[in-house]
Amino acid sequence: MSEPLTQNALVCAQGLGFTTGGKTLVRDATLDLAPGSTTILIGPNGAGKSTLLKLMTGEVRASAGHVAIDGEALTAIPAWRLACQRAVMAQHARLVFPFSVYEVASLGVDGIGRAMPRTRRDALVGECLAAAGVLDLAARPYQTLSGGEQQRVQFARTLGQIEAGRSIAERQALFLDEPIASLDLCHQLALLDMARAIAARGVAVLIVLHDLNLAVTYADHLVVMDRGAIIAQGAPAQTLDDALLRQVFRVDLSLSRAPAPGLPFLLPQQHRANPAA
Repeated sequence: MSEPLTQNALVCAQGLGFTTGGKTLVRDATLDLAPGSTTILIGPNGAGKSTLLKLMTGEVRASAGHVAIDGEALTAIPAWRLACQRAVMAQHARLVFPFSVYEVASLGVDGIGRAMPRTRRDALVGECLAAAGVLDLAARPYQTLSGGEQQRVQFARTLGQIEAGRSIAERQALFLDEPIASLDLCHQLALLDMARAIAARGVAVLIVLHDLNLAVTYADHLVVMDRGAIIAQGAPAQTLDDALLRQVFRVDLSLSRAPAPGLPFLLPQQHRANPAA
């Protein structure tokens, strides 16, 4: 197995590729996730961001390349241990059973927190619901919530899974696929602040985002994808430039610098007539 690109990396993806139905969705993607770091994936619709996340979590099996967590092949890790090592918030969570909000959030704790006393598990679920700002909805049927409320419940579930898994896995990863897509600005910032706080505790965090300014603000490591490939990655201030943004997003953008800490911010200038160009 190849050495990780990042020293002490927790999740290492090397040369990942995925093809289905004759179409290649991800090609030759190499990416490391380091403990304590927030990595954010950006790119246009169909760039392969969500597919790459699914390959790195094991939801989808790669057609080429490999993924390792803590030096062990992802495919060799038992499901119960993998659940302790990484938590995933999917872009879409479909439930057909009439679960309450509390029951959905408890799914992240009950499966791997069996060694905890029931009182501690119940308290942990409540803490995670409160952190996500949905404790007052605990008794509500999940399917009656708005899209944004459901996203916050799913985030609470992942918080519980990370916390419950800490007693078993010393090093963990958190994967969030477009976690703020249905949230208002206040809740977008609150969720991203919590994700950064989780990273500060030593968790490797990977987030798929579409808001470029929020991506630049919250990323330690920024990854740019287009047409299934990683075309740039690094610190936000060193990774983005006008030419790259025009190439990837097919729109004219003005890249400026905010006052200290000098992070870039972007303003769209003109939409191109042919986005596929």
